[in-house]
Amino acid sequence: MTADAILAQELVALAFCWRLERRDGVAIGLTSHDRDLVVEGFPYAAAPGLVPSAVRRGIGLEVESMDLQGALSSDAIRESDLRAGRWDGAALWLHLTEWTAPGELWLELMRGELGTVEQQGESFAVELRGPHAMLERPVAPETAPGCRARLGDGACRVDLAPRRAVVRVAGMSDEMAIVSGGGLVAGNYVFGSLRWLEGGNCGLVQSIIANDAESVTLSDLPIFNVVAGTRALIVEGCDKRIATCSARFGNAVNFQGEPYLPGSDLLTRYPGAG
Repeated sequence: MTADAILAQELVALAFCWRLERRDGVAIGLTSHDRDLVVEGFPYAAAPGLVPSAVRRGIGLEVESMDLQGALSSDAIRESDLRAGRWDGAALWLHLTEWTAPGELWLELMRGELGTVEQQGESFAVELRGPHAMLERPVAPETAPGCRARLGDGACRVDLAPRRAVVRVAGMSDEMAIVSGGGLVAGNYVFGSLRWLEGGNCGLVQSIIANDAESVTLSDLPIFNVVAGTRALIVEGCDKRIATCSARFGNAVNFQGEPYLPGSDLLTRYPGAG
């Protein structure tokens, strides 16, 4: 039976189905029905308290958006994960189905990614950004003395394999992670990242703002306590200056910036100004 035929019936039993995929690969399904559903082998757990706001679709170029609200009752969406930001930026698909025959009607209402999840007492709320949201991004890159590329990406082309290290964190002193064994090159991991590989923070990524031979300093405290011996992956960083790109990485040919372009203050400089 076609979707038009199903929706034209005098009585239909409709349910919303959400599929969410986190950036770390975890995927779950939820449905507004009071019983679990399975569509094409993928389970959708009953979450009748999860409701969307009005969904608007059209042929214009306005940004599609939707608010999603619900109680923190699902075992798959834990409050600790929400606070840790594990669901920020997750991909989401919203479908409408007929729960008496799950999947026979499978009408896509919206797709996009989650914005920042906000906790409101015992519930949470999050905005879904549709595909048209990318139209708000700049069409052309802005000129800047610093490099626009990210170390190791397709524009930079620096091989990160020898610039990664799996370490064990012997302990934390405020934002400083003491790395057992040491051996790091001081300063090489500034502007880099640390990804926790196990423990309560597993999968979370934090920025590194300083390092010496035996420690790295993080931009903020880990969300959860760190047990001594916890493994983490640290990746070198780059300050995006042409001098660093040339001397440290030998990669000036791929520098994605304009270090010698006169700035916007060129016309206001007085004679003799450096």
